[in-house]
Amino acid sequence: MDDSHKRRGRRPTTDPTDPQRRVLREIRDFLVHHGFPPTTKEIADAIDISTATAHEQVGQLVRKGYIHREPRKARGLTILREPAEEPVDIVAVELYGMVAAGPLSLAEENILGEVMVDRGLVRSGPHFALRVTGDSMQGAAIRDGDIVIVRQQPIAQNGDIVVAQIGNDATLKRLSIREHEIELRPENPNFQPISIGPDDDLRILGKVVAVRRSGDLPNT
Repeated sequence: MDDSHKRRGRRPTTDPTDPQRRVLREIRDFLVHHGFPPTTKEIADAIDISTATAHEQVGQLVRKGYIHREPRKARGLTILREPAEEPVDIVAVELYGMVAAGPLSLAEENILGEVMVDRGLVRSGPHFALRVTGDSMQGAAIRDGDIVIVRQQPIAQNGDIVVAQIGNDATLKRLSIREHEIELRPENPNFQPISIGPDDDLRILGKVVAVRRSGDLPNT
């Protein structure tokens, strides 16, 4: 029996599967944490799958147009677009406004709303959310209008992307610690690093653990 009509009736889907979403999220969050994309093995190790499976999922995401893979480069992955998020188990994280030059207070009266994120993302300690203004961190895939999910903590390590306050000015930058030199570095060559001197009142408000596009978070 000729079943060609059935084959013609099946429309290929461009939506990522749940495993492909996990891979895409890992690529995005690795890029935020480290400033460069992960290798296939690093993806596999992070989400506990085989390297072969990670390679196949990356290939499917390439074919569906979500990422670009540069040939013959171990770290040649670039995110092209994002799918709509479909979290299964979600919780509310308080949104405190925009991170930009100026004072930033995490006092209760400054809460502007909430964003909904995966519970597994915020299981360790208190978290808060901020909307990004400007493009000083575009090299870390953090764009104007994005929302950063921040783990509230007073210390951070070299290479972490942090929300820091210097005196009365808050900023989102990558922390650089080298011997006795501390800098807050942008991920955009059009911006200059901020050098921290011994007399500067530097406070780390938290470490960025994830980035969500504003369109992925309707409940803000």
